[in-house]
Amino acid sequence: MATQAAAQPIASSGRARAAMQKFGGFLAGMVMPNIPAFIAWGLITAFFIPTGWTPNAKLDQLVSPMVSFLIPVLIGFTGGRLVYGIRGGVVGAIATAGVAIGASQPMFIGAMVMGPLGGYLIKQFDRAVEGRIRAGFEMLVNTFSAGILGAVLAILGFLAVQPVMDRVSAWLGAAAVWVTNAHLLPLIAIFIEPGKVLFLNNAINHGILEPIGVEQAKETGKSIFFLLETDPGPGLGLLLAYWAFAKGAIRQSAPGAILIQFFGGIHEVYFPYVLMRPILVLAVILGGMAADTTFMLLHAGLVATPSPGSIFAEIAMTPKGGYVPVLSGIFVGALVSFLVASFFIRRARDEMDEGALAFAQAVVQDMKSQSKFAPSGQAAAPTPADQAGFEAQTLVRVPSAVYFACEAGMGSSAMGASILKKRLQEAGYDIPVHHVPVNQLPPTAEVVFTQASFETRAQQVAPKAKIYLVQNFLNKATYDQLIEDLERLKG
Repeated sequence: MATQAAAQPIASSGRARAAMQKFGGFLAGMVMPNIPAFIAWGLITAFFIPTGWTPNAKLDQLVSPMVSFLIPVLIGFTGGRLVYGIRGGVVGAIATAGVAIGASQPMFIGAMVMGPLGGYLIKQFDRAVEGRIRAGFEMLVNTFSAGILGAVLAILGFLAVQPVMDRVSAWLGAAAVWVTNAHLLPLIAIFIEPGKVLFLNNAINHGILEPIGVEQAKETGKSIFFLLETDPGPGLGLLLAYWAFAKGAIRQSAPGAILIQFFGGIHEVYFPYVLMRPILVLAVILGGMAADTTFMLLHAGLVATPSPGSIFAEIAMTPKGGYVPVLSGIFVGALVSFLVASFFIRRARDEMDEGALAFAQAVVQDMKSQSKFAPSGQAAAPTPADQAGFEAQTLVRVPSAVYFACEAGMGSSAMGASILKKRLQEAGYDIPVHHVPVNQLPPTAEVVFTQASFETRAQQVAPKAKIYLVQNFLNKATYDQLIEDLERLKG
């Protein structure tokens, strides 16, 4: 009984973390496809506002409408589309326009509410009238139902939701100013750095920090809040410590991980190195606190969110005159993280081997699968009916194209596709390799590379595809499986 009682808080904690991960994954699904719009707005801001690189009063007129209307509507459309395809996206965009027009604050939070709500409601309407529409009236009902519902939601958003969201945004802004003025900002690293390792980074960055940062940047031309979660410094310091003081395969893997994390901006590659020795979370926390303190003291800030969190993206989003504060904070964070991590790695390097790294990578993949699919905290398993249709496919001919799929089709899949394409070229195969969101795989796809957490979904979307599972993007053995299958076809 005591064991069961002790296990209940742990299970509850796991369910809460999985729910937060899933929430963060949904936020990322709304925001990440629209990151180019944020970057476009950030570049226009950096160049053309009065304090920008090349001030231009006429082009400065683009800044406010883009952040106040264009980006919220794009987020609302994407949120509705995630729920119910293009039809849901259109209704979500109309609903979002209601909260965006005339708002005193950028309505990102309002878009994240109204977009999915519009998609959900039109989906429920279509289900309710399915099979009840007289033949010949389908198009009339479909177009007018979406238009009427969109109009109602836009009016509701304008009259009721917008005032609430304005107050929420004002409260968040006031809280951000208070935290900054009280010099408490570095303490945020205590929550951000462990949250990143637990795949809560999307909920933290896109759900909390980004809306605050955009409002602050609209007023002052930059915001420190864009730096807090995206800073690659603490992860860089940790990986440098592994490179300097670890042994064997772990040490050899660190340089490649540094390239991907610091220059490529895919931070999840360093998560297994933290989990391999959990005490190392102190290194990234203290590194984050040191970086944030430096940012605060030097008045650092970015004009928009850098995504992915690469040093190149950080530099691109740095305003005129801001390079020294931004780069100083990043490298101070890396130095502190390196020094703290070095202490623990040198004491424990005999206990860490390739098996420990592989186990940590498996734990990361399991947490990532929880964040994408399973509200209960476990990876979703296919039903017996699913399994009957998901028999392992055999490669019977050279594919016309190969697809690398992940959640958004931008980060890990883009990196994997690049490595796979190079490996195919080295083997003498000129086969196109595309990176796509797993939900947008072509149904006729013949070969798909993906992570274990996306296997079931990939099989559902592309049931005829041969699926190759990737655990470590830098491990060429996974890609060599395809090469071996292609060579077997020749023989």
